Amino acid sequence: MDREYLSERDANCYSPLALAFLGDSVYDTLVREYLLRQANTAVAKLHSAKIKLVCAEFQSEAYDKLAEVLTERELAVLKRGRNATGNTVPKHAEAVQYRRATAVESLFGYLFLTGRLERIRELFSLIMPQEESDG
Repeated sequence: MDREYLSERDANCYSPLALAFLGDSVYDTLVREYLLRQANTAVAKLHSAKIKLVCAEFQSEAYDKLAEVLTERELAVLKRGRNATGNTVPKHAEAVQYRRATAVESLFGYLFLTGRLERIRELFSLIMPQEESDG
């Protein structure tokens, strides 16, 4: 499937919440793939593990890891996502965590729209728990 990516300028025209809308799906898909590659196990176990990695608390912690390695432009997107208004905070998350999670999703949405798929994978690998080695 051929996909036409946006310029950074065009991607910046989207609101941070619109970017987070897309980024949520990108991030969720990567988490599902990550878990499936870890173990071919029951779907209920995969789902339980996924919930722990897509929650606001985990994504808020990922915010700090990502902020340390982002380019200036990526950091601007992250901060724009964090400062976005209109977030309704779920009962199971604190407002600060939810805003930081939205920021991470905004960044993933932005990178996806601009075709920076390798960068998405690079950043994703920084925030996922590292696999245990057998040796």
